[in-house]
Amino acid sequence: MQGNPLEMLQIAKIKVIGVGGGGCNAVNRMIESGLKGVEFIVANTDLQVLNTSLAETKLQIGASITDGLGAGADPEVGREAALESRNEIEDALRGADMVFVTCGLGGGTGTGAAPVIAEIAQGLGALTVAIVTKPFKFEGKKRMDHALLGLDELKKHVDTFVVIPNDRLRDIIDKSTPMMDAFKEVDNVLRLGVQSISDLISVPGLVNLDFADVKAIMENRGQALIGIGVGFGDNRAIEAAKQAVSSPLLETTINGATDCIINITGGNSLTLFEAEDAAEVIRAAANTDINIIFGAVVNEALSDEAIVTVIATGFETDSEPLYQPYGANKEKIEVLSNEDDDDLPPFLRNRDI
Repeated sequence: MQGNPLEMLQIAKIKVIGVGGGGCNAVNRMIESGLKGVEFIVANTDLQVLNTSLAETKLQIGASITDGLGAGADPEVGREAALESRNEIEDALRGADMVFVTCGLGGGTGTGAAPVIAEIAQGLGALTVAIVTKPFKFEGKKRMDHALLGLDELKKHVDTFVVIPNDRLRDIIDKSTPMMDAFKEVDNVLRLGVQSISDLISVPGLVNLDFADVKAIMENRGQALIGIGVGFGDNRAIEAAKQAVSSPLLETTINGATDCIINITGGNSLTLFEAEDAAEVIRAAANTDINIIFGAVVNEALSDEAIVTVIATGFETDSEPLYQPYGANKEKIEVLSNEDDDDLPPFLRNRDI
C-alpha cells in the first residue's frame, strides 16, 4: 500500500561539520544547547580533542601525517590531512542537502582543511555555507595572515559565508565576563543561524518557506548575513527586525544587500501589518530595493513575542566589508507609514499564497 505523497515528502537534510579545535568546540556547545534537526560531524587531526567531542560522527583526518597530534598551526598540514582523508569526509557528508562548515581561522587544521571539506561538500551537490571566526589582533600578524589566506581559499568553495571577527567580542562583553561565556556568544551566531534555517524548511507556515527558497537566496551568493531577533509588546515586530539585522558580532551589516528571506513567527494575534513593519525595517536598513521572500508562522505557544529571522545576500563582492559599530545605522531604520490600511503589504501582493 502506498502512503500519502505529502507524508512521504522528506525534509532537507542539514549537516554541520566542525573543523579543527575551534570547530569541534563550537559543535560541542551547539549539541549542549539542545539544537535538533541536524546531523553533527567533527573533523580534526588532534585525536585528544576528537575524544572529547559529543558529535555522533568523528573523523580523524591525516592520521599518517600528524600521528594523532595537531597540525602545529600550519595550514598546509591541515590541507594535506583533509586530502588524505578525502574518502572518509565524502562518506560523512554524502546525502546532505545543506552543509555548514565551521572553524576558527588562523590555526592549522581549521584553516587548511575547511576549504578542502567545503569543496567536497559542493562536489556532492550540497548547498555549502561557512561560518568562521577570525583571530584576535593580539594573536599576531602571522596568525591573521594565515586566517585571511584561508578565508580567501574557503570563499572559492562555498555558496555563502559568514565571518565573525573575534575582536568584536569586546563590543558585547565587559572585563568581568568569563572567557567561556564570551565564546558562547560567538557560537550563538552559528547555532541561531543553523536553527533558523532548519526551522524555516521544516516548520509549516501560514505563508510557507521551504528549502528551495533558502537555496534561491544562498546559492553562489558570497557574503551573507544571518540574523534572528525577538521583540515584545506593541512594537514587537519592529524590535525583532531591528535586532535581527544589528548583530554587533558580524563582519557585515545588511546595508547593500539585494536579496533576503524574512520569516516572522508569532502567536495567534500576529497581524499582517506587523509583518509589513518588520519588512520595512529591513528594507530601510538594506538601503536598496531589496528583493524579499517572505514567510510567516503562527505558533500558538507564543503570546506577546514576535521572532524575526533574516537571511540576506547579494552584497557588493569587489569591496571590503563595511565595518560599523553596533547601532551606527540606526538613524536609517524607520518604519514607513501605510497610507491605505485596506491594502495587503506590498511584498505579499505578488506572492501566490
